[in-house]
Amino acid sequence: MARASVSRIAVIGGGKMGEAIMGGWIAGSSAPADAFDASVFVVADPGQERRDYLAERYRVACVADASAVEGGVDLVLLAVKPQVMMDVLEGIASQPSFAGGAEGPLFVSIAAGLSTERLEAALPPGARLVRVMPNTPLLVGAGATTVAAGSQASSADVELVHGLFACLGEAYVVDEDAMDAAGAVSGSGPAYVAAMIEALRDAGARQGLDPQLAEALALQTVYGTASLMKETGQDPATTRVAVCSPGGTTLAALAAMDEAGFSHVFDAGVDAAVRRSKELSAC
Repeated sequence: MARASVSRIAVIGGGKMGEAIMGGWIAGSSAPADAFDASVFVVADPGQERRDYLAERYRVACVADASAVEGGVDLVLLAVKPQVMMDVLEGIASQPSFAGGAEGPLFVSIAAGLSTERLEAALPPGARLVRVMPNTPLLVGAGATTVAAGSQASSADVELVHGLFACLGEAYVVDEDAMDAAGAVSGSGPAYVAAMIEALRDAGARQGLDPQLAEALALQTVYGTASLMKETGQDPATTRVAVCSPGGTTLAALAAMDEAGFSHVFDAGVDAAVRRSKELSAC
């Protein structure tokens, strides 16, 4: 399925992530020449205030429910919360506009914890599905998204979705069985990074720094370190060692953090996120 063949996109769920993805595709993000015109989109969202905002902000068509989306849709972005996804899919499955099979639209789900197998069982028979796990930095064109094919999706479908999300940051194709772990690392990862910045801020404040200054220093340090590693290709170990002088303050800090269980904290967090993702899929 070539990008040029996508002439109409239905966005089911006009929340922050649905808006960010659609807005990035309209703006073209890293590839303005590949931007979609606003007329390509129809957004289904139950909130009148939200629909009014999206219609004014992006000049897109909006409807209250997926059942109001008429035929001729090439791609359906499923951008509702996992907790309501099954109810939404039940309504979609009965709509002729969303018929399955090779001639039907390509479905793209961003719902955490819902496997391609479970989603396909709720979609029209033969529906082509690609599951993606984006993260919130997508809001500023710096997302990290993993892409996994459903059983009916073709390599062209996967290539299309990969390209669409690569325009919003970085995108990686993985197998379905890697999606829970990928979501635990990158999908939930922004919360871990924000929590680390909070912890650094508070630790600095306890040492006498103004809290606002401590937060600014922590934020810029995280941003700068990530930028350094990304732009130079420097691996984490090399980056860490480069800051450490023998007998210096950084080594003392890292030793204290290691003793306090620094790496185990992340092991526990990622493991808990994976377990919860599997629980959501089984609900």
